[in-house]
This record gives sequence, C-alpha cells and structure tokens, in this order.
Amino acid sequence: MTAGSGITESMSEPTIKKRPDTIASIEAGAFGSFTSGVALTFVTRLVMIGSVFGSSVIIGRWLGPEGLGVLAVLNVTVFLSLQIGSAGLPSANTYFIARDRKRMGPVWANALVFGLVVGGVLALAIVGLAIIEPTLFGRVPFRLVAIAAASIPFQLLLILGLNVLLAVDRIDLLNLLDLAAPALVLLNAIVVLLIMGAGLTPLVSFNTAAVILLALVMVVVVGLVKRQKEGDPFRPNLHLLLGMLSYGAKFCVSIVAGAAIFRADLLIVNHYRGASEAGVYAVASQIANLLMILPGVIAMLLFPRVASEPDPRGEFALRVTRHASFLMLVICILSVAGAFALPLVYGRSFGDAVVQLLILLPGVYLVSIESVLVQHFTGTGLPIAIPVFWLITLALSVGLNLGFVPGFGARAAAVISTICYALIFLLVAVYFCMKTGRRPAEMFWLRRGELPDLIARVRSLVPATKARQ
Repeated sequence: MTAGSGITESMSEPTIKKRPDTIASIEAGAFGSFTSGVALTFVTRLVMIGSVFGSSVIIGRWLGPEGLGVLAVLNVTVFLSLQIGSAGLPSANTYFIARDRKRMGPVWANALVFGLVVGGVLALAIVGLAIIEPTLFGRVPFRLVAIAAASIPFQLLLILGLNVLLAVDRIDLLNLLDLAAPALVLLNAIVVLLIMGAGLTPLVSFNTAAVILLALVMVVVVGLVKRQKEGDPFRPNLHLLLGMLSYGAKFCVSIVAGAAIFRADLLIVNHYRGASEAGVYAVASQIANLLMILPGVIAMLLFPRVASEPDPRGEFALRVTRHASFLMLVICILSVAGAFALPLVYGRSFGDAVVQLLILLPGVYLVSIESVLVQHFTGTGLPIAIPVFWLITLALSVGLNLGFVPGFGARAAAVISTICYALIFLLVAVYFCMKTGRRPAEMFWLRRGELPDLIARVRSLVPATKARQ
C-alpha cells in the first residue's frame, strides 16, 4: 500500500464495491482462475500429505509412540508460538496487498523486520520457559526444545512470505515453497533414521537446518517477484505497519484461539497421560487435520478474492461454502473405512487411534465448513464478533480438556474437540445468517445446476493443474 492517503484508506473499513454475483466476476479481476488455483494447491497438498504421512510412519516405526510423541510436542510448541507471536501479520499481509498490490514493497519490508525481531524474541522465550519450567514440556529434553526453538524466526519468515505470494496470486511459487518443507522433513527422516541410523536429536537438527535454508530461499524469491511489479519502494513503513497490526490484532485472536483448540489438547494429553498416549493421539489428530486440507486450500484462496471485491450478501463465499460442504461430506464418509487401516500402517500400538479419529470426524466436517464460510468476514474487515466466538470456544475447550483428559485420556480430548468444532461452526453460521439475511440451508444444499458444475470443476483438477504448471 502507498503512503499518505493510501494508508488512511487501508486503516479504515473496506469500501464496498460492486457486488460480485458469480465466480467469473471475481476471476475477471486481478486474480487467475479460482478453480485452477484450487486445483494446483490441492494437488500440492496431496503430495504434502504423502510427505507428512511418510515421515510420521518412519518416525513412528523407528522411534515408537514415545519418539513420535516427543516430536509432536516440539512441533505443536513451535506452531503455537508462531501463531501467538505472528500477531496476525501474515493474514494482514494478504489483506493489505490484495486491496492494493502497489503496497507489496513496504509490506514485505515490514514483514522481514518483524519476522526476524519477533521470531528471535519468541525463540528466546521458548528456551527460557524450558529452563524455568521444564515440566511444561513433559519428558522432552531441553536440547531438543532449544534446537526446535532456533527454527522459529525462520518459520515466521516462511509464513509471512507465503502470504505475500498468495496476495499477488503467485500460486505456483507459493505451492512450490510450501511443498518443500514437508518434503525436506521426509527426506531428513529417511537420511537420519534409515540411512544414518541416528536418533531424535540429529533429526530435529536436520529439520531446523532445512527451515533456515527455505527461509533464505523465500527471501530471494519474494524479492525477485517484487522486482517484476510496479509499486511503492521496498522499505519499512511504520505508519503502514501500525495499520497492519491493527487489522492483524483481531485476526491474531482468532488464529491463536483456533491454534490452541486444534493443537493444545495434544500438550494436555502429553502432560497428564504421557508421551506414548500423546503419540497415538497425534496420529488421530494429524489425520483429522489432513482431512481439512481441501477446505483449508479453498479458504486460503477465497480470502484475497473476498478482500479485493467485498460483497455484503456473501454470494460468492456462500457458493464456495456449499461446494466445500458437499466435498467434505464425501471425504469424511470415505475416511470412516480408512480409519481402520491406521494400526496396519503405524503398528498395533496405535490401535486406539481408530476410535479417536472416528470421534473427531463429525467435528472435522463442521469446522471445515466454518473455515470457508468465515472468509466472508476476514475479507471484509473482520468484525470483532469473530474473535469473540473463538475466545468463547477456546475457554470451553481448555476447561473441558483440563477437567476430563487427566481421567479419561485421549478419547476425551477427541470428544471435546468435536464439541468445540461444532460450537465455532454454529456461532459463525448464525452470525453469517444474521448479517447477510441468508438461510442456513444455503450452506449445505447445492442449488439446481451446481452439482453438474461442481463435478465438472472436480474433473478439471488435473488439466487445470497441468495448465498452471
């Protein structure tokens, strides 16, 4: 965004433009085909799923439930610290650049400074917690916490860079760099565990080194993209940063609360029930998160489009939500059979992951719909009600987990997750209907002619992906 009058506009509520009634009207603007973008990103996510799944299987079989549980605790710790410390700036990057692409230079300059400074503070904070209160990390050794914490500044730079690429519709580069992270994790698992025969410490060290390398590549890539585009010069802009942080603060509440709801239960299971039970629950929750890849992709690409063309009636967001709800219903039904294969893949000691995943599936379906529907609000200034909804759900999640997980274990955590996923969906869906005047059935039931259109779009996934590549 530009200085002066542009900043004033960016810090105010978005100006309502002409209502986009169809997907074509959105795609006719500064963005490419929505279907093509979803296709390429979804295919990339499938490859990422394979990498994540493959690395977790190798780690689970060579290091057992306890080793997988320790690694899961480290990953969740880094994930939660990034969500808290990012202050919503990654989403603010996307929102502000989508509103005016000329602001890419100062937005990225602000992001670099923010990522290095805040990321360093977060890393030191995690190390400090491990020294002052080591019981927070259960039986995870201090050296592993320190090695994982060292990756935080570079992880933050990666997240910030990916959101910049999303805002300028460089979906090809976004997917390439996003795929590189889990691919390197899989490669590290093969090299460290299978070839070298080493243990957990070298594996965590290799993973941190991979993140550092990817962050440096990200800086170069975004710099090259910036050179190809006209706009404001690449230098930090404090006034703009304050506007971004103002928007990001509201987003941060939702992100942190959502991250805690999705991931903190694993830490609670680890603390009260041990690394072995946490390792089994990590498998179930990991599969549940993988099932939400498609709605996550749709929501990610929907966000900048809604921001660039706000629509008070939410027609575009609602149509995309209907398509996502239909696809997720099919995915969740198929996943019931797939759940029973988990002990065959991971080993008999992971048998209870089947029950845990089956408990999680209804919540997965509802929160997937919510993740798409809520983009109507994130792209139109993010009303304060959305962060409040997440805080309510977070309070319920933490209270129930602390009350029931110590006595009932990971199955209780799965039940609580499904309850909380259903609650956040209900709150957002009711609010959406109140603000837009739409009926709840419009979120689920495809309109006449939409099913053939949806089938045609799904069939076009492979050709569209090849075209983008």
